[in-house]
Amino acid sequence: MSRFISYIFLLFIVVTCAILFVPAVIIWLVTMPFDKRKIILHQYTCFWGAFYTWVAPFWKVRVLDRHKFKRDKVYVVVSNHQSQLDILVAFNLFRHFKWVSKAEIFNVPFVGWNMYLNRYVRLVRGDKQSIEEMMRVSEERLKEGSSVYLFPEGTRSPDDKIRSFKPGAFIIAHKLNLPILPIAIAGTNKALPKYSMNVDGVHKIYFQILDEIPYEKFAHLSVEDTAEMVRGVIIDAAEKLKSKG
Repeated sequence: MSRFISYIFLLFIVVTCAILFVPAVIIWLVTMPFDKRKIILHQYTCFWGAFYTWVAPFWKVRVLDRHKFKRDKVYVVVSNHQSQLDILVAFNLFRHFKWVSKAEIFNVPFVGWNMYLNRYVRLVRGDKQSIEEMMRVSEERLKEGSSVYLFPEGTRSPDDKIRSFKPGAFIIAHKLNLPILPIAIAGTNKALPKYSMNVDGVHKIYFQILDEIPYEKFAHLSVEDTAEMVRGVIIDAAEKLKSKG
């Protein structure tokens, strides 16, 4: 039964993505002359992504401390990464940012095309030239006034353990003297495990925005020490979220 429900929900996503892409194109065309950062289109994309977490009866999402993501500030946003569901959950923020996402997603019909329209940042994992380009484009987006959201683990964790953080996000934060905004996610690993599209039971999902870390608090640290410090903050918060059940 759970597999059947999963197939039905996946079909629902495919059909609605085709429908919801049409307004995205219209918004992109209408706002092109005055909204270079695609703020309006991203807000619509937040609705599009969050919509699936709202209608799914098997996912109970709670966003905690949303106010800590201030609308008037630019952040390097980082979080742990447990599941593809993390992305849909993050759209519940309704804050302006640019995703850094693997290049394959940009090729997915409707979803990937919308990512191009939003000027999100592409990355081919393990490709040195692509990593350099990702860093350059991320810096460009940040200088324009858009926060950038990265998963520094680089890929989804197969369990709920938070793996070591890659340095990219922290190199950027040091170079541009920007604050880091850590986010802790819990529950998505069980709600939608890696390499699976099956839904089984009702799952509580927590998405908590933590206190921003001003540049002054890590300016004296190396990139590696900064990454480890932020990882520790997210691990502590994620453990507390898991205890909520």
